[in-house]
Amino acid sequence: MKIHVLGAGAGGGFPQWNCACRNCQGVRDGSVTARPRTQSSIAVSPDGKDWVLLNASPDILQQLRTFPAAWPGPAPRGSPIKSIVLVDGQIDHTTGLYMLREHNQRWPIWATAPVHEDLTRGNPIIKLLEHYCGVDWRALPLSGERFAPEGSAHLEWYAMALRSAAPPYSPHRDAPAPGDNVGLTVVDPQSGGRLFYAPGLAEISSPVWAQMEAADCVLVDGTFWTDDEMIRLGFSRKHGSEIGHLPQSGIGGMVEQLSRLPRSKRRILIHINNTNPILDEKSSERALLDAAGIEVSYDGMEIFL
Repeated sequence: MKIHVLGAGAGGGFPQWNCACRNCQGVRDGSVTARPRTQSSIAVSPDGKDWVLLNASPDILQQLRTFPAAWPGPAPRGSPIKSIVLVDGQIDHTTGLYMLREHNQRWPIWATAPVHEDLTRGNPIIKLLEHYCGVDWRALPLSGERFAPEGSAHLEWYAMALRSAAPPYSPHRDAPAPGDNVGLTVVDPQSGGRLFYAPGLAEISSPVWAQMEAADCVLVDGTFWTDDEMIRLGFSRKHGSEIGHLPQSGIGGMVEQLSRLPRSKRRILIHINNTNPILDEKSSERALLDAAGIEVSYDGMEIFL
């Protein structure tokens, strides 16, 4: 199984277009040692030929241009991307669907019922795409049963509901439903490799921990270093946990949780907000991750399981 990180940043990417925080200004003027990152999305392949897109970020066209394995051919129109799986209905994970409207056939899109509702009522991307390529919605099961996105051949896929908040435009924004956000487990029975992917993770429950323990690679939420990060910087009135993200630092934080896993497992952070000090490769926070053997994903990162 091959995993390609198309984008490692949170909503807005890094640097964010309207942000002059230390990180964003520093990466622009070279005073901070950091890599720019586009918005979060990955692609998974059983063989390096066919690919499944996990989330479609607003930066999807830029991401595909720099990913030769996803280039079209040999036919005049087409794509090695055979289907799309959405972990939630958030703007930074779905806006790219607009950019993929020129597809020469209907897109198979796997999403839960709550996400499908968000994308047909709150932010009706699916309805709009009917005027272009069209969408064949596949209901993402949450009962533990296996599902099989097109283009994934022998790979085995499983989804589990995570605690989260629905998008601001969701019809059920104030009534969270199971399936607003999911974590994905992908297994390659040929190699024995196992991935757990959860770019939005507010809580590590016992079932989530079981999936993390079983995985060879854990690719999880790296949005904020501290829970009050956005409040301290004056960018928001909400804590990270209120919008569905477990902070990395502190008691019970992501670093503490990932440090419980053996170093033989790859532990990688993704969906990293532009304000997060771990983006600065010379920061003390990044040094702490390095010492713990926890990786920070970047655009173009490749993982083989």
